[in-house]
Amino acid sequence: MVRQSPGRRNADDPDAEEVGDLDILDDDDAATDDAATDDEVDDLDDEADDEEESGRDPATEELWAEVGVDPVEISLPTGTGYTLRAYRSAADLTPTETDEDDEEDDPFAALARRPAADEDDDDTVVFDEDLPEQVSDRKVGRRDGDRADDDDESDEDDDSLDDDADAEADEEEEDAEEVEEEEVPVFLSHRGKLLVFRTPESLVEFVRSGAEHDLTQLGTWPDLAERVRPEDVVPVAEDVYELDLVVDNLRGGHDAWDSDLLIKAGEIARDLGYALRMDAVLTALSPGSPLDDLDDALRSGASGGIGGFLGRRRVRKIGAQQATLGWRTIIGKISGAVVWRE
Repeated sequence: MVRQSPGRRNADDPDAEEVGDLDILDDDDAATDDAATDDEVDDLDDEADDEEESGRDPATEELWAEVGVDPVEISLPTGTGYTLRAYRSAADLTPTETDEDDEEDDPFAALARRPAADEDDDDTVVFDEDLPEQVSDRKVGRRDGDRADDDDESDEDDDSLDDDADAEADEEEEDAEEVEEEEVPVFLSHRGKLLVFRTPESLVEFVRSGAEHDLTQLGTWPDLAERVRPEDVVPVAEDVYELDLVVDNLRGGHDAWDSDLLIKAGEIARDLGYALRMDAVLTALSPGSPLDDLDDALRSGASGGIGGFLGRRRVRKIGAQQATLGWRTIIGKISGAVVWRE
């Protein structure tokens, strides 16, 4: 007896169902489903790898991305704690208030200072000391034509000066627009003091308290205050700064210097110097300063290739003692601007 294949219709049975083609389609669909399943598994694996690398779940990543704020972990000689940092356009931020009365130590004072116009400017007579000498050099008996030529030349000079003034004004306006568009740092701070919390729980409690601080000016702050949880306060590796190790590392000599540690220290110090209006920190790390040269050399040394070789040579030419003293001063300034919250 010959057994009939289940995939074929019995020609002698007109009521039998044709399932062969359906079986083939089912196989194709199964293969497609298997491929889709593999893709889903790969996506889940990627998400798991990202979560394992950052230590944060997708909901936490979504929160910080949507509000445009990041948790920061900072270690100082006085301890380790958490704070918050954001970057916004300079035009959208009001600088933190400080208790310093001396404008010379305030990096924002120069931006605020403008020459005030005197109410009696219209009645003020300006005397040019060189004017008598200029007048005496002129010939009294000039012809009218000469005077006309002089007037034309004077008009041309005036037009040239006006063009130069307009060009300079345009350049100043463009520079001002660039400054306004540039993103600058702002921290969880108040009156020039950085608020640092020992635990994620204490940070979240403060955020939800409605207390006054510099981040309340952000448009996304109410959303953050409503949604943030202690388990969300997990900084990524790029936002973990170990300032407490910098001085000891520098004392170890050039061969022991940790490029990543020192470069990141420069980044957070510049951000804090700007946001907290610490002119001494900004000056110590300003372009052309010894510590800025050290930063450039370390970055070049970490880049690899011939540039890395030259960068490492530059690092060895920088005095270890000078770098150590400079960074000890910077960390002391930052520590003095920190308010610890338990």
